[in-house]
Amino acid sequence: MLTTVDKEERKEGKELYHYQKGAIEKIFDCFESAAEDYHLLYQLPTGGGKTVIFSEIVSQYLKTRKKKVLVMTHRIELCKQTSSVLTEFGVANKVVDSKARLDDQKDFDCFVAMVETLNNRLKDDKLDISDIGLVIIDEAHYNSFTKLFKFFDKSFILGVTATPLSSNIELPMTDNYNELIVGESIESLIDNRFLAKANMFSYNVGLTSLVVGANGDYTVKSSEDLYTNNEMLSKLMEAYTERCAGQKTLIFNNGINTSLFVYDLFRRAGLPIAHLDNTTTKKERANILKWFKNTPGAILTSVSILTTGFDEPSVEAIILNRATKSLTLYYQMIGRGSRIYKAKDSFNVIDLGNNFHRFGPWGSTNLDWQRIFKYPSHYLDGILSDEDLENNFKYEMPEAIRVSFSKSEEVYFDINKTYIESIRRGESSKVVLKRSIEQHAKICIENSEDIFDALTLIKLLDDDIEFRINRYSKCISKSTHNFLAWLKEDYKKKLRSFLRLNFDVIKSELSLKS
Repeated sequence: MLTTVDKEERKEGKELYHYQKGAIEKIFDCFESAAEDYHLLYQLPTGGGKTVIFSEIVSQYLKTRKKKVLVMTHRIELCKQTSSVLTEFGVANKVVDSKARLDDQKDFDCFVAMVETLNNRLKDDKLDISDIGLVIIDEAHYNSFTKLFKFFDKSFILGVTATPLSSNIELPMTDNYNELIVGESIESLIDNRFLAKANMFSYNVGLTSLVVGANGDYTVKSSEDLYTNNEMLSKLMEAYTERCAGQKTLIFNNGINTSLFVYDLFRRAGLPIAHLDNTTTKKERANILKWFKNTPGAILTSVSILTTGFDEPSVEAIILNRATKSLTLYYQMIGRGSRIYKAKDSFNVIDLGNNFHRFGPWGSTNLDWQRIFKYPSHYLDGILSDEDLENNFKYEMPEAIRVSFSKSEEVYFDINKTYIESIRRGESSKVVLKRSIEQHAKICIENSEDIFDALTLIKLLDDDIEFRINRYSKCISKSTHNFLAWLKEDYKKKLRSFLRLNFDVIKSELSLKS
C-alpha cells in the first residue's frame, strides 16, 4: 500500500514516488541474486510511471555495471517518448531507427529501438550487442519481442507491462519470463490520487453476431457489421448525450470504417469531432492531437492507435464502442482517461461492448496477476461467453425514458422467470408474451391521462420490447432473423390492441388501488 510519504513526494519532473523506489529496489535485488540471463516481468498499471521506473533503473544500472542497456518498444512514438524520459534521467541514449547512423554507437551505453527495426539491424549485423547486459521491454505482453530473445541469451531481460497476459494464448508469458513482480494496484493509486477513478456505465449489447478471428479477438468485419448499423449508432449517440455531453472524449472502435461512421454521425450533429487511424499522416496526426488538446469538449474517434504511446491527461470520458476479448486492450483503452489533471479526479467510461460484464470493473481487486501470469489459460477459460453474458442481462430503462414512466414503481419484466413458471404449470410458452404485453400495458396506462397518451408511450418501449423478444426466442430456441422481426411487430400490434380494449378497465383498477 502507498504511504503518506508518497503524497509528500508528489513533485513534477523526475522525482520518484515511494512506491516507485520500492519497485526499483525489488528489481535490483533480483539483479543481484539471479543469473545474468534471468527474465523478470514487472507489472504496473497504466499511469503508474513504468517509463520513469525503468529510466531510473537504466541510470543506476549504468553507474554500477560495465555493461550496456537496450530498451525495446513496439511503436516509433514510444521510442521517442522513452528516449526523451531517459535523457531527463541523465542517460545519453541513441534511438536505433531505420535512418539512424550507427558509426557512433561506441559513444553510447544505452539504445532505444522499435522491435521490427532492431530485428532488421541485427540480421544485417549493423548493431553491436556483444556488450548488452540489460534488455528492457516496454509493453512486454506483445509477442513480437520474443523472436529477438535468441540474440540476448546472455542478457538480463526486464519486461514491463500493465497486464501480464500475453496477446497470444499460444505463447503464454510464463514461457518467456521466470518471475513476475506485481506493482501498486489501481485501487491504491486511485485512493492516493495518483490515478483518476473510472465511473463505469455499461449498456447491454447483443454480440452473438460477432465472429472471433484467429488472433482470439472479434474480427473487424463482424464488428463493423454490428457497430455501423443504425441501431448501434443511435445507442452510441444516446449514451454520449446521456453521460458525457460536452466532455473531452475518446471513442475506441474496431475498424476504420466504424470510426468514420462515428465521425460522420457526430459531425452531422454539430459536435466537435476528429477521426484518427494508422493511415493518417504524421503531420495530420500532430495537428489533430494539438486540436484535441486545446479544444474543450473535443471528441476524437479512432481504432487502437491511441491505446499506447498517447498521453492526454485532460481526457474526461472514454467510450468503448467495441467489444474485445483482450483484457490488456480493455485496460489500455480505459487507462487513456486515468491521468490526474488539475481538478479532475474521475472520468466517465461508456461501455458498448459488454466488456465490463466480461472482465469486471477496471482495477478490480478480484484480479490475481500472479495467477493470471502462471495459469493464463485458466483465467481465459473462466471468461463467460457472449451468450452466457447476455443470459444474465437485465434490461435497464434509460433515465431519459424512465422519467416518462415515473408513476410505475417497477418497469422490469423477467421473461426467463415467467417462462420457467409457465412450463412448470404446463402452460403454453405463448402465455409469456401475453403476460409481458399485460405488464407493458399497465405501465403505459398508469403513466397516461388517456388512451392517446398510452399509445404514444409504446413508442418509447422499442428497446425493452426487443430485449424481451430476444430473451423469449432463446427460451424457445428459435431465433431466425425473420422470426424475430415478425414477433416484434406482432407484439406491438397486440399491445396496441390490448391497450384500446382494456384502457378504461385497467385505469379504474389502478385508481381504486391508489
